[in-house]
Amino acid sequence: MTKRTLIDKLAILADAAKYDASCASSGTKTKSSLGKEGLGSTEGMGICHAYAPDGRCISLLKVLLTNFCIFDCRYCVNRVSSNVERARFSVDEVVRLTLDFYKRNYIEGLFLSSGIIRSPDYTMEQLVEVARVLREEHHFRGYIHLKSIPEADPLLIQRAGELADRVSVNVELPKESSLAHFAPEKSQPDIRKAMAGLKLRIDDAKDAQTSRILTKAKAPVFAPGGQSTQMIIGADASTDSDILTTSTDLYSGYGLRRVYYSAFSPMQDASLDLPPIRPPLMREHRLYQADWLLRFYGFEKSEIDAATTDGMLDLDIDPKLAWALRHRESFPVDLNRAPRHLLLRIPGLGAKTVDRLIEARRMTALRLSDLAKLTNTARKAMPFIQTADYQPGGLLDTANLRARFAPPPEQLALAL
Repeated sequence: MTKRTLIDKLAILADAAKYDASCASSGTKTKSSLGKEGLGSTEGMGICHAYAPDGRCISLLKVLLTNFCIFDCRYCVNRVSSNVERARFSVDEVVRLTLDFYKRNYIEGLFLSSGIIRSPDYTMEQLVEVARVLREEHHFRGYIHLKSIPEADPLLIQRAGELADRVSVNVELPKESSLAHFAPEKSQPDIRKAMAGLKLRIDDAKDAQTSRILTKAKAPVFAPGGQSTQMIIGADASTDSDILTTSTDLYSGYGLRRVYYSAFSPMQDASLDLPPIRPPLMREHRLYQADWLLRFYGFEKSEIDAATTDGMLDLDIDPKLAWALRHRESFPVDLNRAPRHLLLRIPGLGAKTVDRLIEARRMTALRLSDLAKLTNTARKAMPFIQTADYQPGGLLDTANLRARFAPPPEQLALAL
């Protein structure tokens, strides 16, 4: 058997890591290095491009420690029964790659996950050791995101949070029954327990930051970027409403910074009860949009449900527009008088645009031309607003208003 080079391993394990979508940096600050100059920073612009909630683009080395796995999750390409090319990094190899890529300004940090080798505890020990060597031996101060293994010893997960900027535990599938069916070696209660433990430690660290009696004492740091999770969509029969119900519960119960939605990718030799084709990528996009409405736009889960059909979001129009079309009695909204929570309901207006509108109307009565200067989606908002010089008139009540925004139907080619 030919011995693989480091580049060969990187090609295999970086490709295997692409199925994990929970790769983003936010909510963390540059670490001090105990008075020393350290390597790395979580700031600025930078082989995986991710975006923080503030829109900042970051680059991370996103790899698996190994794609060997003793589990047989049927939706996973790296499952033990899968016929894929395998590879494994040593701890020192991941450390060397991270430092070399950082010094060449290719990356700003590391996203590290792994298949389960030997046992959950052994695998988690290896992940933690990578972070420890980077932080304590090389004084690396760049961003580190470690994927935690819920079956591992809680003390190992705690150590991961002490070293990493963000930790995550994948919830895998929206329903506990689906996880039991497709991944019987995994337990939803174990996953939730691990999330709860992380939340407790994150909250304790935040409290210590704000309630120190001795101002010169150094407060403990634990996963300052919080925790996140990933949910695979399209592998089971869960509707979009089911998925958002689970997400809402995760946000409220475990203080997650982000739920990532990853469309199921079909694979060779897959189980017959898995779908043969992947769900449309637009479904993934609509779930992110609905997630944003729930977290930042004041929408309730029941309102998102009211804009679905049989629990599924409309793939042709975004969920805010779908809600507005079903609640036309709530419009038009006066841009000069309406409070912020009503302005956020207007299709085409994002939170930053709304804040600019509120600032601008303090100086002058807003006209339609003013809206056009603040956003390039004024046309989408026009049926739902009124300004000092504009009323939508009968436009809001037209029967074909949805068709104004939906893409035209695709023409089927005839096979001759």
